Formats: sequence, structure tokens, C-alpha cells
Amino acid sequence: MKPTISHPWNVSPREAIALQHRLASLVKLQGRLDLCRYVAGADVAYTRSRRHLVAAVVLWCMVSNQVVEHYVVRQTVRFPYVPGLLSFRESPAILEALQLLRQQPDLLMIDGHGYAHPRRFGIACHLGVLFDLPAIGCAKSLLVGEHEEVPDVVGAWVPVSDHEQIIGAALRTRLHVRPVYVSIGHKLELEQAITWTLRCCRGYRLPEPTRQAHILVTRARTQGG
Repeated sequence: MKPTISHPWNVSPREAIALQHRLASLVKLQGRLDLCRYVAGADVAYTRSRRHLVAAVVLWCMVSNQVVEHYVVRQTVRFPYVPGLLSFRESPAILEALQLLRQQPDLLMIDGHGYAHPRRFGIACHLGVLFDLPAIGCAKSLLVGEHEEVPDVVGAWVPVSDHEQIIGAALRTRLHVRPVYVSIGHKLELEQAITWTLRCCRGYRLPEPTRQAHILVTRARTQGG
């Protein structure tokens, strides 16, 4: 599969922020996904030296409940660590892995944030816009905003708000563990993002597409420096 939009990646942090502002205007915050057979899940990890990163993409089949494709890409880190600009550090490797998929996914699920971002353009928005696909950000921790306590009931969620604007949801996917943070990436409304995250869960805290990607990058990060 190929992206529908491209832009330079060899940019300065100031240029990256300008790109975020420009591309954020393309994010679609509404939309439904009534049928979804394939979900592409992506995650990234860094090697011990922090000189390289490893990105994994898995294609999860919602019908057979199994991974039908998976790819791991290793790249040299080319962009500095700047809060709010993690997408420019990690997206190129995910982008390369996504382009190896033979089957077009119906949905992208990224281990990271989407609209729940200081400039409302996290990595899930970035990749969703580049591929023009419905996308969800499903993060392990909160980046920006605040929320009330989530009831300890699977499927319960509370809004994450920033400056009185709802930017995502804290979602309980498993009893007695921390919630995950779901936000719009592209072409899906928040309730749909929550619904599809829950449909991808199989008894673990993380939804299966990103959990399987996380397993792959955890193994791969120990190889090399």
C-alpha cells in the first residue's frame, strides 16, 4: 500500500511544527466504519543505544482473530527528541513497514496519540492523513489533558479534556489495570474509535493489533545496537 500524500522528513523542528499545523487542517474528525476486516497495528521501540529504532506493523484479521501479515523495519534515528514531534522521529519507519503490506487495511491503529496532542496532530493523525485511511491513536500513557477516574468496568470510558475541549478518551479495556488513551486519528469520530478499540481487545490491556506489534518490537529491539 502507498501513501496518498508525501512530504519531506529531513526537516528542522521549526519546519516540523509548521508541517503539523498545515496537515492538521486535513484531519477528519467525523466518520463511521461499519465493516472492518483488516486492522493494521503499529508500534515502535528503541534499541539500547537509542541510535536506532524498530517499527513493527501487523495486519490483524477481525474475522479469523489472527495476524495475517507482519513486518519489522529497523532505521537509524534521524530526528531529535522533541516533545510533541515524536511523529517525525518514528513515522518514517512505520511508513516503510506499512508500505510492505500486501493487503489494504480498513483501519490503522497506532500505539500513540492522534488528536490528543498539543497541536491536535499526533502520530495517528499524521499516518491517517498520509494514507487517507481511518485511524485511531491508542496510547499507553497520557500526553496532554486530564480526565476523571475511569470506572473499573471493561468498556467504561471518560473523556480526556484539554482547555475545555474533548480530545480523547480514557478507556478501561481490562479490570484492575490502567486505562488506555484513545483518540481520533482520521476519518472516525471518537465513539467509533472507542468501539473499534474494544472490538480489537482480547482480554489484555492493549488491543490486539498494537499488542502484537509491541511484542515484535520488544523482541527486535535487543538485536544490534
